[in-house]
Amino acid sequence: MIQAIHKLVTFEHFAAWRPEGGRYELHDGVIVEMAQPVGDHEDVVGFLALNISIEIGRQKLPYFIPKTVLVKPSEGESAYSPDILIINRPNLVNEPLWKKESTVSQATSIPLVIEVVSTNWRDDYYKKLADYEAIGIPEYWIIDYAAIGARKFIGNPKLPTISIYQFIDGEYQVTQFKGDTHIVSPTFPELNLTAEQIFQAGGVQI
Repeated sequence: MIQAIHKLVTFEHFAAWRPEGGRYELHDGVIVEMAQPVGDHEDVVGFLALNISIEIGRQKLPYFIPKTVLVKPSEGESAYSPDILIINRPNLVNEPLWKKESTVSQATSIPLVIEVVSTNWRDDYYKKLADYEAIGIPEYWIIDYAAIGARKFIGNPKLPTISIYQFIDGEYQVTQFKGDTHIVSPTFPELNLTAEQIFQAGGVQI
């Protein structure tokens, strides 16, 4: 669940207000306090962050995974705190909000963003999908380990699904992975993980 603070604010006010601790996002000018995730959700996040970090180190890529960086679309008053955000360090010098607000808004700074689905799944499949596409983020994963998204997104019957959206010719094109299918990531083509391994990290028995 999420709790919205129903008073419209600008991003500047949000960035200045955002307190230490807790996790907050800005959705069209509304401050949203994100609920504490369940353990299975954090198991998936931790498993992916570890494996991707190992791959970043192995390939000696200039990337890192921050703790609380915001992603801000150029249009509107929104800012998101993804479950996993890959940052391209060399481009941070071009980010006007980086030094003071630890916020990125350019696709060149964000090779990959990952959202692990929870009860607010509509944000991941609708709002964030549209805004990440508008930014032009090259790759966006939606990890629906508990199969709670709508059937139009993950099929019928609903099964645990990883949807990988790749930015091609100005829009996202999606490839989905289930069961023992190996993940195909444009950002990390040598990442050796199956969908099943990721789901099992979240306690899903396949």
